[in-house]
Amino acid sequence: MDILEAALSWTNAWTVGWARQDVELIVERQAEDGVHWSQPFRPPHRGRPGLREYLEDVFASEVEPTQARFAPPLVNGDQAAAEYWALCHYEDGPLIISGCTLLRFNEEGLVAESRDYSFVVPGEHPFPFDW
Repeated sequence: MDILEAALSWTNAWTVGWARQDVELIVERQAEDGVHWSQPFRPPHRGRPGLREYLEDVFASEVEPTQARFAPPLVNGDQAAAEYWALCHYEDGPLIISGCTLLRFNEEGLVAESRDYSFVVPGEHPFPFDW
């Protein structure tokens, strides 16, 4: 499997899936036994059921579709890094999430492990990059 192709498929699934709150579109990019760390100091979300539960919880708190953009992934071996910028809307108001997800893919091109590192600030801020 071409890792750049797998990483681009993953970023596309998140861009479209986040905006549509399409849990399954995102979950299908994860290996059955894949592990997703949404925050480094919390337990990971294990397997597709764990990722599905995490996404359902996150999407339930959003009051408008999220606009997310991803930079072209950086690839090395079976790993990739994907920087992102997302405008999310909640009852308390809008938030910007700027972050990077580190990904490791299995031989089928599905995510075996992902780790998110992000910064969150209140308000709306324009996308600063030409992604």
